[in-house]
Amino acid sequence: MEHLIFNDELLTFLQSSPTPFHATSSMRRSLEAEGFTELSEEDDWVIEEGGKYFVTRNESSLIAFTTPQLNFSQTGWRMIGAHTDSPCLKLKPNAQVDRFGYHQLGVQVYGGVLLHTWLDRDLSIAGRITLKTKAGDIVSRLIDFKDPIAVVPNLAIHLNRQANEGFSVNPQEEMLPILCGADNEFDLHKLLTMQLQKQYPDLSVESVLDFELSLYDTQPPALVGLHKEYICSARLDNLLSCFVGLQALLSDPSAQPSLLICTDHEEIGSLSACGANGPFLDDVLRRLTPNPEQYVQGIQRSMMVSADNAHALHPNYASKHDANHAPAINKGAVIKVNANQRYATNSETASVYRDIAAQENYEVQCFVVRSDMGCGSTIGPITSGEIGVPTIDIGLPTFGMHSIRELAGSEDAYGLYKVLARFTQREKLMTR
Repeated sequence: MEHLIFNDELLTFLQSSPTPFHATSSMRRSLEAEGFTELSEEDDWVIEEGGKYFVTRNESSLIAFTTPQLNFSQTGWRMIGAHTDSPCLKLKPNAQVDRFGYHQLGVQVYGGVLLHTWLDRDLSIAGRITLKTKAGDIVSRLIDFKDPIAVVPNLAIHLNRQANEGFSVNPQEEMLPILCGADNEFDLHKLLTMQLQKQYPDLSVESVLDFELSLYDTQPPALVGLHKEYICSARLDNLLSCFVGLQALLSDPSAQPSLLICTDHEEIGSLSACGANGPFLDDVLRRLTPNPEQYVQGIQRSMMVSADNAHALHPNYASKHDANHAPAINKGAVIKVNANQRYATNSETASVYRDIAAQENYEVQCFVVRSDMGCGSTIGPITSGEIGVPTIDIGLPTFGMHSIRELAGSEDAYGLYKVLARFTQREKLMTR
């Protein structure tokens, strides 16, 4: 029963988080409900023993941490890392396009989108708008149209006889969603202003100055399969890991200082002020341990679990896997290994994770990409390389990664949550 409740809450989180901004806002609400105190990077921090805190950057990245003890140089941190962004279509600044009797939107491809999966879907728009109020203030607000207001229609097979033999999609010409016919009046800035006024009735909007908006599929996440064995949803990569990590941090009062970091921009390399290849985590940890020597001591007594989805063996494409490293859905999280450091796992961090998983009777799988194929990466090597923390890369087995609808196991997430919750309680990681 517990895992059913867990999955219901997961589906709610996925549905309420169409963009990294909304995912961060969703996590903020959960943390506040559990008594976490929000910190501002602009203020002085007063951190107390037994405290629970969180801080956001750019409204799209978040760090939450607990401080049962304040001697971080001796205890280290139990860290869980994930990312808030997913591949998608984002609106261009001058997004309004009028062609051949239709009002459309110009879009940019964000990350490694599986483009053809976005065709013939019921799409909506969400994200952040920055505006000027009638009082002269510049402020930002999140919006979400929620209703399906756009679609990218496919081309009929009669006009593309090679469609089932494989075809490419031109993102400049063929991925522009249709909003309405040209007979209807349409002005994007007026539309955004109306949506702001709908969501924020007390907001006095002078003008929309700029926006960061994304398209998303309105079909809600669901448990699917004959026995509801699978979770089918947009943005499982990597909101699934964000949710699991958050619940682990919120589980029981941590015996050890524990930290969750969920950063934006992983899908495009993480190099930003709020990305894993930026200074966010280092800035926070150095404020908590300002002495340089104690900072290094604390990092070396820490461990990071970098959680990001893994490729399950697809029964229709089995040849894409190494036969000895072919994870199955609902058979446990996957330890990801790569000799070229595309993943940060080493024998020590893997052993600590295996030991914790064994205490929970949770299965462990392993993934290594075929030696004749390229390998993706995660925030794991970036974080480990930036601050020097011992790190393991893990992930829940997934089909259709970077599709508009991805598929994972309905049993895997709860099992990983229990392992990560135990990880936050772990006093000794390794004996040196």
